[in-house]
Amino acid sequence: MSITKSSAEPRSGSASRPGDTIFAGLATGAAFIILAALAGVAIFLTLEGWPAITASPQEIGESNIIVYVWPLLFGTLLAAALAMLMAAPLAIGVALVISHYAPRRLAGVIGGLIDLLAAVPSVVYGLWGIQFLAPKVLPFYQTLQERLGFLPFFEGPATSGRTILTAAIVLAVMALPIITSISREVFAQTPTLHQEAALALGATRWEMIRMTVFPYGRSGVISAILLGLGRALGETMAIAMVLSATGVVTFNLISTQNPSTIAANIALKFPEASGISVNVLIFSGLVLFVVTFAVNFLGRWIASRGQVKG
Repeated sequence: MSITKSSAEPRSGSASRPGDTIFAGLATGAAFIILAALAGVAIFLTLEGWPAITASPQEIGESNIIVYVWPLLFGTLLAAALAMLMAAPLAIGVALVISHYAPRRLAGVIGGLIDLLAAVPSVVYGLWGIQFLAPKVLPFYQTLQERLGFLPFFEGPATSGRTILTAAIVLAVMALPIITSISREVFAQTPTLHQEAALALGATRWEMIRMTVFPYGRSGVISAILLGLGRALGETMAIAMVLSATGVVTFNLISTQNPSTIAANIALKFPEASGISVNVLIFSGLVLFVVTFAVNFLGRWIASRGQVKG
């Protein structure tokens, strides 16, 4: 009996304790390093961007820093929002095909191809957008102008494919792998008992998904979309290459006059900037940092809230 007890008791020898202590210390240290790096970035952006707040209108080129940053923030949010409108439904549909509709082998192939999209460099997406996508969508934009030109979104003139809508399409493709991978993992974690119970009650596959999979994975899908939104907000090279920006504030999606984005504006102007212009660009980077951090934090919070409920 004593042998059984000794074999059932967990080993608590001194040999395992140093390893546990070292691992816990390394993990804690890594967490603090990440927090310190994040705080360092925030402090740097704040200190270097502060002179832009007190700069004169002649130094900024606008009446104040808000007037300078607002069109850039508008373009950033508009491009990211359009990208999510296109990417989110497609990503959720692909995730459902992989997790519940496609055969296992085909699902693995589709999932692998979607994941490969995340490995494509931004500059390649930019080249694809400017060399292939922009010329191909121009006839479609002209059709939109002819038939829906009475709407402010499609007033035109549609004379170039390098528009905010084209940039949003590129962003949607870039955000697709993030939303798809997270959504399919969430859908795959739906309890099998719940799905089988719905099917046993006579529900079709779509009704089963609507009654069990979607409610179970709602928070995970929302967090996936917000993480994809964070990816779209911070994209630089692809937007800088595709978008023909003029810095205006407009909802016209197919015109040659397009709003720019914060990241693309920094990438294009920073090499030639000097003096207070550098501080102005850094301040706009601080605005983008705050917006991206808030979006990602909201996504993580929603995901953790869903896990606690589950």
